[in-house]
Amino acid sequence: MKITLLAKPAFVLLFLTVSHLSVAQQTGRYDAIHSGVPWFDDKGNTVSAHGANIIKDNGRYYLFGEAHTDTSNAFVGFNCYSSADLYNWKFESVALPVQQDGRLGPNRVGERPKVMKCPKTGEYVMYMHSDDLGYKDQAVGYATSSTITGPYTFQGPLLFNGQPIRRWDMGSFQDKDGSGYILIHGGFIYKLSDDYKSITEMVHGSFASGFESPALFRKDSIYYFLGSHLTSWERNDNDYYTATSLKGPWTKQGLFAPEGTLTWNSQTSFVLPIEGAEGTTYMFMGDRWAFPKQASAATYVWQPLTVSGHSLSIPTYHDAWQINTVTGVATPKIISGNTIRHTDKKQIKYSGNWKQSAEAEGITTSRSDGKGDSFSVKFKGTQIGMYGLAGPDGGYARILLHDSKGKTLYTSIVDMYSKYPVSSLKFICPVLPKGNYTLTVSVMGERGNWSDKRKSDYGSTGNFVTLDKLIINN
Repeated sequence: MKITLLAKPAFVLLFLTVSHLSVAQQTGRYDAIHSGVPWFDDKGNTVSAHGANIIKDNGRYYLFGEAHTDTSNAFVGFNCYSSADLYNWKFESVALPVQQDGRLGPNRVGERPKVMKCPKTGEYVMYMHSDDLGYKDQAVGYATSSTITGPYTFQGPLLFNGQPIRRWDMGSFQDKDGSGYILIHGGFIYKLSDDYKSITEMVHGSFASGFESPALFRKDSIYYFLGSHLTSWERNDNDYYTATSLKGPWTKQGLFAPEGTLTWNSQTSFVLPIEGAEGTTYMFMGDRWAFPKQASAATYVWQPLTVSGHSLSIPTYHDAWQINTVTGVATPKIISGNTIRHTDKKQIKYSGNWKQSAEAEGITTSRSDGKGDSFSVKFKGTQIGMYGLAGPDGGYARILLHDSKGKTLYTSIVDMYSKYPVSSLKFICPVLPKGNYTLTVSVMGERGNWSDKRKSDYGSTGNFVTLDKLIINN
């Protein structure tokens, strides 16, 4: 698919999320992990790191992931960011750029970068899926660097018995003894050599056809293997398996998010153990694709996992939550503000053919699919958030935030598509100096649609943009 919180009592988290903002500038700092929409780096640019993993090195977290464009799935580089708190990300480098030619050259595919530090050599090794645009020349490749931020030197395909591993979706796992492993769709597990530059054995073969986007972590003596089904960029209900040995036997345990939520509208990418003095929070890292606008509208879903014995779950979707990286303890993030309902036409100025509609979840919204239709609101405060209903007929919305002088501070594209109707916060700006601002949201008249290799069609059936309410923080 191109698409516990600390093992302690679960808690209830309230709403907060962030939008895709694409204007480069300094932004306010964040104080939580936000799921479902992009967030911004230290320069104000959208964090672009899909199919990602995180590695902790010298007390700092480093995020590696795919960069994208809105015009093609061709490889444009793997980005590296760093953070002290998992909230605020500093852009470090294009850790591995497009090569002049070869497997990661122009008009090729590069996906799911995973970085591990080799205990024997101290070298940083990056693994990735390389392919052609038709996904018929797949191989697991690797690159090396003496520093974690790169630049990484592409070394070619990773070899097993002298041959490349010709498979696509892949992941990585480093066990407590420092041994490194490559994970392949279907359940394959390969053990790396001591220098992490070749494969020494196939530890486990396939246990499920179509089990892709693999991720694996360990808690105590139990291993957990997560993956998704084959539905192209569309989300699905991901499964997990458990075992007490990487060699198996692996037992299918079922879903780890409620059935029908499509893994809270995401696809597995990685699981990060956040270890602290008081315990460990296991953070699920997933992608929420928005094809074709993978650069401007695709987002991330990072959630704390509830782990107990062979049981693994994300029972409730958390729009925002906090993690103390010293203690390893996760806590709720609560946000409040003044609410403006979509029916308040004194404060919200509509332009075009907006109609009130009864929606799922017992809410009503104002909605339109007319290209160029818009609404705007002037407000005084530090932050504004917009709630809308994503559904099967949802399209793309363009969001502009201006200051009192008319200067565009942020612009964003928000994806209103979901295979099932769900209401959530679709946009929130960073915390700004208290002042007068204007938020404008318009219907782009575009939607996400795509076909997979089997010529199956996916995506939205309409271009609708919806408004439930606005929340303003003073």
